[in-house]
Amino acid sequence: MATSRTRRVTMSEVAERAGVSRTTVSFVLNGRADAAIPEETRARIRAAIEELGYRPNAGARALAAKRSEWYGLITEIVTAPFAVDVIKGAQDRAWADGKFLLITAGDTDPAMEAAAFDKLLEQRAEGLLYATTWHRAVKLPPAAREVPVVLVNCFDADGALPSVVPDEVAGGYTATRRLLDAGHRRIGFINLDTGIPAAVGRRRGYEEALREAGLDVDDSLVVPGHATADGGYAAACSLLDRTDRPTALFCGNDRTAMGAYDAIKERGLRIPDDIAVIGFDNQELIAAYLRPGLTTVALPFELMGARGVDMLGALTAGQPLTTTQVTVDCPLIERSSV
Repeated sequence: MATSRTRRVTMSEVAERAGVSRTTVSFVLNGRADAAIPEETRARIRAAIEELGYRPNAGARALAAKRSEWYGLITEIVTAPFAVDVIKGAQDRAWADGKFLLITAGDTDPAMEAAAFDKLLEQRAEGLLYATTWHRAVKLPPAAREVPVVLVNCFDADGALPSVVPDEVAGGYTATRRLLDAGHRRIGFINLDTGIPAAVGRRRGYEEALREAGLDVDDSLVVPGHATADGGYAAACSLLDRTDRPTALFCGNDRTAMGAYDAIKERGLRIPDDIAVIGFDNQELIAAYLRPGLTTVALPFELMGARGVDMLGALTAGQPLTTTQVTVDCPLIERSSV
């Protein structure tokens, strides 16, 4: 048999228990410093609230104050490892600022995504974060312009919305510099699909590090791996079967590195003795459990989530941002493959 829900205590009942008017209770709940209410009366009201178990109606308070105590976060797949890290960073920072985070999954269907925005706005979220699992340009529905919005791991093509993104160029430089510092001078690069921001930025960082070391960029050592293990395997095979094979591989992500490991081991080569490998992303289910463990560059999802909340906090407080796009460093995670 279904049980009935406990009846909600009203503000009028609190007022009756404390022997004051409902307006006086409202002033105390909303922290009205301009209301001349004696401390003894305030204490009596607080005691009545505790005795009765009264909980203020958050929606009504937000409507009255034109502010709520929460932000909304829309992300593509909330259970994906990278999305979980964004959520943790954003939630921890929001909590530290006295805010709550309402989280909803986005969708590739524009209608479903627009509905997600509408629902969060109906809850009177003060601002919204929109996060993607891979770095790219996005187009948001018109409702996104109704409150402050910060993009995480993505950007809008018009540059109208503030964003926080990984420093792909510095990450590519860091990976290549690590291989150069280990003594390698012939470094193959298994890149992602042509044209996406991660592929463009990581290649630029790779080339900058080579040129800084006084080396020419050999375009024949740059091959696409299509961000998959199969693509990484095929790309590594093409590089390793050359008579002048590279002594190190920089893989555009950890999945391509996983495929490269198979190609290397099939040829009887040892990592890192015969060939060094470095990845990108720090997808722990891959990088930490390859043998040997994969040295890689981490995408700073948790920090990007926190920075996004920082920017959103400034916007909702009416403070101007010093920049519309913040780039976050991608740290090197040392394991055993270099």
